[in-house]
Amino acid sequence: RQLAKLNVDIIEAGFPATSPGDREAISQIAREVKGPVIAGLARAVMADIDHAYEAVRGAESARIHVFLSSSDIHMAQQLRKNREDVIEMARNAVRHAKKYVSDIEFSPMDATRSDREFVYQILQAAIEEGATTVNIPDTVGYAIPEEFEDLIRSIAQNVPNIDQARISVHCQNDLGMATANSLAGILGGARQVEGTI
Repeated sequence: RQLAKLNVDIIEAGFPATSPGDREAISQIAREVKGPVIAGLARAVMADIDHAYEAVRGAESARIHVFLSSSDIHMAQQLRKNREDVIEMARNAVRHAKKYVSDIEFSPMDATRSDREFVYQILQAAIEEGATTVNIPDTVGYAIPEEFEDLIRSIAQNVPNIDQARISVHCQNDLGMATANSLAGILGGARQVEGTI
């Protein structure tokens, strides 16, 4: 409620698939907090997306935020999938979320360590399926401001359908650069900044 009073426009209330307790807490937030969009986080797994919808469906405005690894190291070690499979996973996940809500955020996890051409491709695919926000996470706090601004600008210039989505940034603070990187992301063209309070 305090975030709503501060005019925070979107509250990502949690990751509903983690536990029944988290799902219930997110559901309560969705029912009781008025004004902001209430988002639920989900891996690009159908059951996660289902849980996210169940948790946020009571909100005045609901969002599902789907994330999927995009760096070669994460695809190989976590997903054990190739790039084509990961793009298809992204398409399927966004398409599934679209059955529930019209406001869908997609994040290519570990974007700052990902091949840029692949990031462009996966974002284009997610937008084609209905993603309305594409979030660029610096998952391991690896970026520095100049390179992060360049990444965001390059996404704005190289994803053909980017005009159909809002660019968002999510910066970790491992190197103490989260605020600087977020501001650099805005200079590069981002219109949403994710933060933690």
